[in-house]
Amino acid sequence: MRFLRHSLMGLFLTAVTAALVLYAGHMVVSAVQERMGAEPHTPPARERIFAVNLVTAELQEVTPELTAFGRIDSRRRLELRSAQGGRVIQLSERFVEGGRVRAGEVLIQIDPSDAQAALDQAKTDLLDARAEERDAGRDLILANDELEATQDQAQLRARAHQRQLDLQDRGVGTTAAVEAAELTAVQARQTVISRRQAVSQAEARVDQAATRVARAQIALDTAQRDLADTTLRAGFDGILQAVTLVEGRLVTVNEKLAELVDADLLEVSFRVSTLQYARLLDAEGALLPAPVRVTLDAAGAGLEAMGQLSRASGAAGDGQTGRLLYASLANAPGFKPGDFVTVKVSEPPIAAVARVPSSALGADGTVLVLGPEDRLEALPVELLRRQGDDVLIQGAGLAGRQVVVGRTPLLGAGIRVRPLRQGAALETSQAPRQAPDMIELSDERRAALVLAIEGSAQLPAADKQRMLAALAKEQVPSELVNRIESRMGG
Repeated sequence: MRFLRHSLMGLFLTAVTAALVLYAGHMVVSAVQERMGAEPHTPPARERIFAVNLVTAELQEVTPELTAFGRIDSRRRLELRSAQGGRVIQLSERFVEGGRVRAGEVLIQIDPSDAQAALDQAKTDLLDARAEERDAGRDLILANDELEATQDQAQLRARAHQRQLDLQDRGVGTTAAVEAAELTAVQARQTVISRRQAVSQAEARVDQAATRVARAQIALDTAQRDLADTTLRAGFDGILQAVTLVEGRLVTVNEKLAELVDADLLEVSFRVSTLQYARLLDAEGALLPAPVRVTLDAAGAGLEAMGQLSRASGAAGDGQTGRLLYASLANAPGFKPGDFVTVKVSEPPIAAVARVPSSALGADGTVLVLGPEDRLEALPVELLRRQGDDVLIQGAGLAGRQVVVGRTPLLGAGIRVRPLRQGAALETSQAPRQAPDMIELSDERRAALVLAIEGSAQLPAADKQRMLAALAKEQVPSELVNRIESRMGG
C-alpha cells in the first residue's frame, strides 16, 4: 500500500509539473506573438541644439595693416676700388670685415714712388713753360717797340717825300730827288710791315707759351691727383664688408677691394600685389608716406624698427608681378643689410567696419547671426581686409549683432543654438584676481612651520627656500600656512 501511495504521489507531481511547463510555454508564445503583432512605438523627436560661440559685431574705425616680407639694405653704399695700380704698403687696422671707419680715415696706401716722380717731372715742365711764357712776353714788348720806331721813320720818310714834291712844284727841286725820297718812303713802309709780322709772330709765341703753361698745369694737376689716388680714404662713416685685400698685395687699376655701407641709413625693400599697391596711393596717384613697422624675429630677439614709405620701383621687373616698394628706416639698431624681415604697413583708416575672427566668415560671403528664439540667420557681408586671424567686414544690419565664431557644416540658417558669448568669458578671464589672505603668525607657530619645512625630505631645495622666505615675512599667506599644517597633521 505504501508503495502504491508513493507511486501515485509521484505521478501526480509529474503531471502537475508538466502542466505548469506547458502553461509557461503558452504564456511565452502568446507574449511573443502579441509583441510582434503590436504597432512599433517611437519616442517623440527632439530638435538638436548646438552650442556656438558668439561675438558682438561693433562698428569702428580700423587702420588695416598690410603684411609683407622684405630685405634690409643701406641707402648709401660705396665700392672701394683702386684708382692706381701698385703694391699695397699700408693698411688701416680697421680695414677688416665688419670694421667701422670714420669719414676721411686713411684705409689703404699704395706705393707712391712712381706717382711722386711723375709729379716732380710735371712741376719741372711747368717751370719751363712759365719761363718760356715770360721770354715770349719780353719778345713781344721788344717787337712792339721796334714797330713804333719803324712807324716813326716811315712818317719822317713820307714827310720828306712830300717836301720834295712841294719843292718840285715851285721849280726848285729835281725829279731825281723826288724819286729818291719816294723810294725811301716805300722802303720805310716795307720795314713797318716787316715789324708788324715780327709782332704777330711774338704774339703767336706768347699764345703758344700760355697754352704750354696750361698743358703743364693740367699735367701737374693730373700728377697730383694720381699721387692722391694712391691713398684710399673713407668717404663717410660706415662699416666695411666684402674685404678682399691684404698688405703687400699687388693691385690693378679699378680692382674692387671692399664695400663701405652706412649702417645708420637703412631701408627695406618689399614686394606687394598691384591691389595692395593701389590702396597706398592718394587721390593724385602718388605714394602715401605711410608708417612702416619692420620686425626681425631672430631666435626670439624680436628686433623692431619704425619708418615710412619713401618710393616705388620704376618698373615691375622681368618675370615679376606687383610692385616693389622701399621704406626708409629712422632708427634701426641691431639691423644689418641683408636681413630678411617682416614688414607691416599701416593703410589709410577704414570707418564703420567690424573686426571678427576669420572663422566667422563663410565661403558664400555671409556670416551667421543670432536671431529670435536663438535661431541662426544668414547675413550677407562684404570682406574688406584680412588681418591675420581676423577679417574686416561691412554689411547692412551688422552693427550690434551676435556673430557665430567657428562655423561648421552643421550650422546654417534656421538652426537653433545655445549661445556662448565670448564677451562674458573674456570679462571673467580679465577680472582682477583677489589678493591672497595674509595672516600674522606667533613665534611658536612660525617656528613649528619652519621646522616642518626643513625636516621634509620630499620638498625640493628651491621650494624650501621659497617657502622659508615667505614665512620669514611679517605677514604670510593663509593658503601656504594651511597647506603646511595639513601635511603636519595639525
